[in-house]
Amino acid sequence: MSDHTDYDTIVLAGGAARRLGGADKPALSVGGRALLDRVLAACADAAITVVVGPRRPAGRPVVRALEDPPGGGPLAALDAGLRHTTAPTVLVLSADLPFLTAATVRGLLAAADTATDGGAPRDGAVLRDADGRDQPLVAAYRAESLRRELALLHAEHGTLTGLPLRALLSELTLERVADATSTASFDCDTWEDISAARARIREHGHVLDEWITAVKAELGIDLEVDTATLLDLARDAAHGVARPAAPLTTFLIGYAAGRQGGDVTELAHRAAELANRWAAEGEQPGGAAGGDTKPAP
Repeated sequence: MSDHTDYDTIVLAGGAARRLGGADKPALSVGGRALLDRVLAACADAAITVVVGPRRPAGRPVVRALEDPPGGGPLAALDAGLRHTTAPTVLVLSADLPFLTAATVRGLLAAADTATDGGAPRDGAVLRDADGRDQPLVAAYRAESLRRELALLHAEHGTLTGLPLRALLSELTLERVADATSTASFDCDTWEDISAARARIREHGHVLDEWITAVKAELGIDLEVDTATLLDLARDAAHGVARPAAPLTTFLIGYAAGRQGGDVTELAHRAAELANRWAAEGEQPGGAAGGDTKPAP
């Protein structure tokens, strides 16, 4: 695969979620977004995205599929999804990965494009967590290899229903991609996992990025946000003008960028310079912080 955008995605979104009391796991919210939507955001440039499982809302257009019989297990679901794909490489994901990123997806796709020491193409690449466990539902596979092995398994067993994933993986030559912190491979199987994921996005080092991503998804915009620049602008406006100027100014920056197609960083620098000029006037004779005022009579 020479072009890393030339891939399809299959998201397995079925399962009984018994450890969650039968809750609709892909629809559970982490950071204000459904788990399924968080996964879909990480592979937004896939040519075709197939979601296998019961019909539920999705944050972007997808192809719907359902294994036969419903609840037939991961290999039956994979087979159902594979029937709707055409790309040479297929990204296979579970629907409960709150911290999967586009960077991890790109890493898997690149690794799947490598060859063995003998020069033969690999069958794909799989994420390996910090404990050394392969994560077959966070992986990129050659579609041809998947179709071949699924056909062989079906011929051998007469069905794919109920067969475990290891029956497929044992016959594939895969590159391992390390997930040293077990972040991208973190999945939500229990309510404790859901609580841990919700707590993590509120940690100081993550909360702003998570919030901005959630807002962009809610508003349907795809925009690079220079958080540090906007925070500096908000500080300058609050200190140099008045506290309410901070949110109003950042709103106006976004509005201007949307109307004019301007660069947010450049607009923010211009507004910050204005705030600094405003503040400087208040430090000159005859001025006061927050704007010019007339002497009291």
